Amino acid sequence: MSDLKLVVQRVEDAGELIREIELASADGAALPGYEAGAHIEVALPGDRHNAYSLIDFSGNAASPETYVLGVRLEDEGDGGSRFMHGLRPGDEISASGPKNHFPLDGGDGPVLLLAGGIGVTPLIAMATALAAGSRDFRMVYASRSAAAAAFADRLSGCHGDRISLHHDDQAGGPVPVADLVNGADPETHIYVCGPKPMIDATRAAMEAAGRPEAQFHAELFENTSHQSGDKPFEVEVASTGQVITVPADKTIIEALEEAGIDLIYDCQRGDCGICQTDVLEGTPDHRDVVLSKEERDSGKVMQICVSRALTDRLKLDL
Repeated sequence: MSDLKLVVQRVEDAGELIREIELASADGAALPGYEAGAHIEVALPGDRHNAYSLIDFSGNAASPETYVLGVRLEDEGDGGSRFMHGLRPGDEISASGPKNHFPLDGGDGPVLLLAGGIGVTPLIAMATALAAGSRDFRMVYASRSAAAAAFADRLSGCHGDRISLHHDDQAGGPVPVADLVNGADPETHIYVCGPKPMIDATRAAMEAAGRPEAQFHAELFENTSHQSGDKPFEVEVASTGQVITVPADKTIIEALEEAGIDLIYDCQRGDCGICQTDVLEGTPDHRDVVLSKEERDSGKVMQICVSRALTDRLKLDL
């Protein structure tokens, strides 16, 4: 998985519980370039890896001298953020080269960037790219408080009044995404990265407004595969009849791989769509941000990296 050897150059506090980490090539080799929305996957202890979006304020993403990440400390996470927050200058890590499941569309129409918390990180690079291309855009950056709004001052410094800040504690509630969608030009492409409720509300607002699905783009910054109250269920593999139990603390992918079944997947957050699988029987519990409302309601497809089951068994076309 790991094809890059990186050394930590700089570590700074960027906001409440948020660490900015700058990485350089450990062996002096040129770093691969990337496009706005891309991420690298950092190798963690225990043969695990986490994806972190690449931040670009400089406009040098095509030939970067360093990679910059923003990582929020998650006390209830899997330990990846604690590992990242423990890094110090001089430490070496391994990572995969840049991948991009959240690219900008190739059009020239207006863009609305909606950021929630640490979900701002890929949208920073988008703002930089859009400004460089003289494309009309606006960013609304929502956070719990001003202290939690990492990188806000730099964003405002770079892009002026194209950046709007929303602090839940001052506004008395979450950002009104439906108002933002309804107030946007009908040709606007909307990019949202943040917690799942924010993404779901944006998608619902776009559907209610009759906006084309192609104008909606989303990426989760959190993993929704495990939630309080999750229960085990069974997955039947249609091609072999094999039945595998998926424990409450494992994903379908993890359970199937432990049973020796080879699968194709990537993000494991429910936003790239690579693991999409046809459902032949049973009812999925959708936790992705890929499927449209019609696809979810049909119950015929699911993203097996994060979604689970509402029935005791799913029969999947595997």
